[in-house]
Amino acid sequence: MAQLFLVRHAQASFGAADYDNLSELGHLQSKLLGNYFSERDIQFDATITGSMKRHIQTKEGILASTQSGSAHIDEGWNEFDFDNIVRAYLSIFPRQKPDEKAPRSEWYKVLRNAMQAWSEGNLPSYKGESWAEFVGRVKDSAQMIQQSSHKNVLVVTSGGAMAIFLMRLLKCSVAQAINFNLQIKNTSVNHFYFNKGGFQLSSFNNVPHLDKPLHMSKITYS
Repeated sequence: MAQLFLVRHAQASFGAADYDNLSELGHLQSKLLGNYFSERDIQFDATITGSMKRHIQTKEGILASTQSGSAHIDEGWNEFDFDNIVRAYLSIFPRQKPDEKAPRSEWYKVLRNAMQAWSEGNLPSYKGESWAEFVGRVKDSAQMIQQSSHKNVLVVTSGGAMAIFLMRLLKCSVAQAINFNLQIKNTSVNHFYFNKGGFQLSSFNNVPHLDKPLHMSKITYS
């Protein structure tokens, strides 16, 4: 069977004017993952990213030390518009907005609630992509890989798209998919086998390139 390595982008610039850029640590995370693949002679005959800068920058860091055949951009793997979804949610529940000095975990609670409301169609002021449209495009992009002739595929994407992929594969609830999204680590490796009949999960949310004393402080979720 062919293999899919589904990787979340490296740490982005949380709190900066432009989130969609890797932080200094993010660039290092992606290079360490590339080294991990290279040391094990894991090469890819196709690499796919969304069109977001953090996806492409992560891919470039990985491929600095390992090899890939064709490279493609597929916007179906882009993240959902979490900024505007959270904004629409807080317009309904303004008292839930965390204080500027609140820990990041407080923002994650808001994001969880906003995603649930979005999935239920309960954000009337939000006029962007619907939950169903988001699920549909991730489904279409995954099916393109499934029907391809590739043997080793690297996909660099975001936590939300990865959670939808898992939700459909495991037939779990929206609430569980949201929980998946909030626990996926930066540059985590999610490994699947696949053929034209479907995907099989092999491992979830692993960071073998960081899961060692020298690098454990580099494990992040943003």
